[in-house]
Amino acid sequence: MTTSTESTRRRTHAIISHPDAGKTTLTEKLLLYSGAIHMAGSVRARKTSRHAVSDWMEMEKTRGISITSSVLQFEYQGAMLNLLDTPGHADFSEDTYRTLAAVDSAVMLIDHTKGVESRTLKLFDVCRMRGLPVVSFMNKLDRNGLDPLSLIDEIAKTLRLKVSPLNWPVGMGPSFCGVVDVRTRALTLFADGDHGQFIAKSMQIPFSEARQELGERLHDQVSEQLDLLEIAGEPWDKQAFLEGELTPILWGSASRNFGIEPLLNYLAQHAAPPMARGYRNLSGESKTLAPDDQDFSGFVFKIQANMNPRHRDRVAFIRVVSGQFRRGMEVTLARTGETLRMTKPHTFMAQERSIVEDAWPGDIVGLYDPGNLRIGDTLREGPAIKFEGIPRFAPEKLMRTVLKDPLKRKQLYSGIDQLAHEGVIQAFYRPAMGRQDPWLGAVGALQFEVLKQRLLNEYGVSLDLEPLPYSCARWIGGSPKALEWLKQRRDYVEVVDRNDQPVLLSETPWSAQYVADNAPGIELYDVEPI
Repeated sequence: MTTSTESTRRRTHAIISHPDAGKTTLTEKLLLYSGAIHMAGSVRARKTSRHAVSDWMEMEKTRGISITSSVLQFEYQGAMLNLLDTPGHADFSEDTYRTLAAVDSAVMLIDHTKGVESRTLKLFDVCRMRGLPVVSFMNKLDRNGLDPLSLIDEIAKTLRLKVSPLNWPVGMGPSFCGVVDVRTRALTLFADGDHGQFIAKSMQIPFSEARQELGERLHDQVSEQLDLLEIAGEPWDKQAFLEGELTPILWGSASRNFGIEPLLNYLAQHAAPPMARGYRNLSGESKTLAPDDQDFSGFVFKIQANMNPRHRDRVAFIRVVSGQFRRGMEVTLARTGETLRMTKPHTFMAQERSIVEDAWPGDIVGLYDPGNLRIGDTLREGPAIKFEGIPRFAPEKLMRTVLKDPLKRKQLYSGIDQLAHEGVIQAFYRPAMGRQDPWLGAVGALQFEVLKQRLLNEYGVSLDLEPLPYSCARWIGGSPKALEWLKQRRDYVEVVDRNDQPVLLSETPWSAQYVADNAPGIELYDVEPI
């Protein structure tokens, strides 16, 4: 095995969508069709006792939503797929943004009954910013929805993106029965796999010979749509796809297992392999590092504690960027210069894990971490470098804790410190209080609900949260005079984050703008400066 050979067959993706578009269901069906699991379950909210393989936290099982990113690795058609299922709910957007920094492409899942929704648009903008190729899957064709031609026109105009359908739906709602390969005109007809629990049976016939199976009206309707695509459609261009300028479109129903196999085949055969990544060396020079570089390198994009609550473990998820990762190897942590030994590395199938002896560019490795690592840290075998950081976003909601049992204060601070490192919430400290009684910030209100439940389940701490009168937080940079100017004002509060960076809290964005306009030499950031 060589680094070049192994990295070329890696395919590392995230699935992104608006909430309730069927993302977790699609994730599970990709596992079903790859052979990684043999029967699909569904979340409890869908009236069954089983929960989705990629949703393992208790809140995810009971509420039927994804809260954290799950890492799933499986092999298919000679390709090694690393699939990162991400939260769809906007309140957990930071976890999704961090995940998008660790993948090489994204599957954009769209509910064809609703079209391009606000959350989809925002996540696509992040993909565009990072230059990620995007594969589009139109879901829920087993329900009546938007006209397919109108939908691809909406995608092209809304996302300002070239679109190239690779297959085309035959019917929708109760009449949805298959897809036609746009290039070969081969029709794949599906039969339900026991309400989506098992692989759907299918058969292929030439579309031109399917008039009897489809009925004359449906056959003529699809034939007309295919003819229009030939005239007005965008030709397939793999290079344009890899450069993020064009998205291939496939159609199906994840709940019925229709169209899953064509999507999985495309991901294994044509999705983007690991690419070179930009970094800075210790001298501050910007360079790129190719996957086949002989030295191992990687970065931490996620930290998760208590995946196994019995052992109070803490796992740092590392995206391998270059070289070969080997169990027991020694690497340099760029932030501190410290040498770390990579013991007990794991690969994952959601909460299930197994020891891994080696890993290659594109792979995700989990390491037991006693507290040395932070999100965004770079690890390398060889001279230290620093990959592009994974920023935190300014919180929009701020709370203070009200502890119900004062004897649990030590457990509270321990839990907050751990969950802040994971990115569940952000902790801010008042200089006069030291590390006592931190104020808490979050992008969305549900993050506080997750915080309360995890503190109770994992640390035995019960608490209430009271809102603070601040709705705007900004990291502070610039000249020392700016900090002195702020300290002399009584109408602003200055705190520090867990990395001791100063943060301005104000009641409104307008008052923060007043500081930006009047404090001498100040710089305010709504994204943590790296």
